[in-house]
Amino acid sequence: MNDIFLRACHGEKVEYTPVWLMRQAGRYLPQYQSIRSNLDFLTLCKTPELAAEITLQPVDILGVDAAILFSDILIPVEAMGMSLEFIEKEGPVLREPIRNKAAVDRLIIPDADDDMSFVVDTIKILREKLKNKVPLIGFSGAPFTLATYMIEGGGSKNFINTKKMMFQNSRLFNYLMDKLTLTIISYLSSQVRAGAQAMQIFDTWAGVLTPMDYKISVLPYVKKIISELNKERVPIIYFVNDCAGILKEIKKSGADVIGIDWKIDIADAIKQLGKKVVIQGNLDPCALFLSNEEIEDRVKDILWKGESAKGHIFNLGHGILPETPVENAIALVEAVHKYGRKD
Repeated sequence: MNDIFLRACHGEKVEYTPVWLMRQAGRYLPQYQSIRSNLDFLTLCKTPELAAEITLQPVDILGVDAAILFSDILIPVEAMGMSLEFIEKEGPVLREPIRNKAAVDRLIIPDADDDMSFVVDTIKILREKLKNKVPLIGFSGAPFTLATYMIEGGGSKNFINTKKMMFQNSRLFNYLMDKLTLTIISYLSSQVRAGAQAMQIFDTWAGVLTPMDYKISVLPYVKKIISELNKERVPIIYFVNDCAGILKEIKKSGADVIGIDWKIDIADAIKQLGKKVVIQGNLDPCALFLSNEEIEDRVKDILWKGESAKGHIFNLGHGILPETPVENAIALVEAVHKYGRKD
């Protein structure tokens, strides 16, 4: 098996910079669209054979150094008892948002092996099919990011209901975060037991907070999750979108790898995080609409700057966009493998 991604996560010397792409299994691939055309998104996530097939597609097509489980960050939210729908061109919708203590009381802390058994089954299929290929990354949303969807009832532009709860009823907010934290620990531990070899925690919306609010209301829960998962002895990647303003706090999370978005220069991120941290990122997903020559130039710049970190895993600064030409994604991976060699 190509284990260069796992070695890079631990900051070990590697022959070249490994690369994988957030949302690499999905909508930009015709092979995915062919499967998706007859089924809704949640059905795909809950059908292990299909979820495994979709996970494998970019490994073979792009030549990436790691596979990431095809699923969604909101799977554990549904398992906690909330009604979840994905509406075309609207995204996730939770019809009865969490706004009071009674609503939090009703949430359960699910048994991940039983209540999300389809994820466990998908991982077991994938480990068998990937054993001579690349490692498998499991994942979950972070407590704050999941809380925003639960409180807002979906996506949001200003997160007003989430912040109102944080500021006006911190006891209720913390109650919800406690339940989410326990759920995520159970969920990610279950993925490791099933065979996932690394974990990524997505904090997509933590960047909407001030450094103080992040430190008080988010970081303690992330640290608890990572501390518990460290017992599983797999590398943990913590990705925060819009991370520039809170990197000094993110550094305290205890994660093995810090994933950064594209809105900060990777050299500046390394200066803030220190040279003892493994970093992941951070090409702008829209850069994949450039010519191959221009993509190569962007890749070389990020690779060169990433050399000053303890270790570097190349990735996009957020998920690959549905309109991305597949040939450009292939060109990106080839460029990283070509220019990221250490010899």
